[in-house]
Amino acid sequence: MLLMVWFAAILLATLFIAYANGANDNFKGVATLFGSGTTDYRKALWWATVTTFAGSLAAFFLAQKLVKTFSGEGLLPNAVIGNPSFMVSVVLGAGLTVYSAARMGLPISTTHSLIGALVGTGFVVAGSTIHVQVMWNRFFLPLLLSPVIAVVGTGLLYGLFHSTRRMFKINRSTCLCVGEKRVPVCSLTDTGGLAIPFSSASSVDVVVDDKKNCDTRILEIYEGNWFGVEVQQILDGLHFLSAGAVSFARGLNDTPKLVALGVAASVMGLEWNVALVALAMAFGGLVSARRVAETVSHKITKMNHGQGLTANLVTAGLVIFASRLGVPVSTTHVSCGALFGIGLANGKARWNVISSILGAWFLTLPIAAILSGITSWILTT
Repeated sequence: MLLMVWFAAILLATLFIAYANGANDNFKGVATLFGSGTTDYRKALWWATVTTFAGSLAAFFLAQKLVKTFSGEGLLPNAVIGNPSFMVSVVLGAGLTVYSAARMGLPISTTHSLIGALVGTGFVVAGSTIHVQVMWNRFFLPLLLSPVIAVVGTGLLYGLFHSTRRMFKINRSTCLCVGEKRVPVCSLTDTGGLAIPFSSASSVDVVVDDKKNCDTRILEIYEGNWFGVEVQQILDGLHFLSAGAVSFARGLNDTPKLVALGVAASVMGLEWNVALVALAMAFGGLVSARRVAETVSHKITKMNHGQGLTANLVTAGLVIFASRLGVPVSTTHVSCGALFGIGLANGKARWNVISSILGAWFLTLPIAAILSGITSWILTT
């Protein structure tokens, strides 16, 4: 009976962290679609949900190495890993950290949170038997290098695309949208000097915008044709595909990390764990992604279509490659690193927002470690 209670606790904790992961991470793959004005929030969110879910299901076939990596095997003694209280402590500590950040609109890493939770619970349960060198080689090094690679890769790729655009004489155009708006006209009465509106008049409303898309407020488009097709249409199609690739890569990379501890505790089979985690991630994104979406789409940097596409290509390529090798990079660190790179390249980075995100990243590991350590101490005593 007690064992069934522990299994239920592990399952519920896993679903909670999957929900939190969806709330904090689901929109990052399509942030450039929303941020560049290519599409609206709702369409971007559904595209992220569908493609992330597909990536989660594909993880069963393509990313099983990550399941082993995040089970704690090699990091802690096997007796510790198989302890149900260890599983619950790790997942709850990480889940609370990620969900709290999502509520504050801060894009943090679930990978980073899980590592912090493994460390915190590991020290409470196993003390000095935790293998620090394994921790450094397997987790910390990829997490430190991945955002740097994303920043550099995005800057280089954007420079290449920019030169190619100029070589093929593909120009960007911006226009003024001039329209009429109605404004109230007021008069002053003699009683108390109150302003009473009695009529309205027309006024000129000037908005800097695209000549074809004034209503959607897209600021720049690319002019020209390629084999009879407008360059902007090609770019938008590629942008959607690249955003889908990033979301697919995120599902592929994050799902194995979330199911790993449940699999290690033998809570159902891998197939059911993957399916339930995928559903919980999708639900979390649909219900609670808005605050993080605003941060990653509009507050880090301004971007146009081409810059958004560049960031997505770097993110998708790096995350898919790492997932295939079983390297635990953070999709958050990579995608935000790519956006940082765009901000550096176009000179429109908002450093106050970037510094707050970096500060949140710095605090993620110790907060997750403390929360999981406290949870473990409560459960074991």
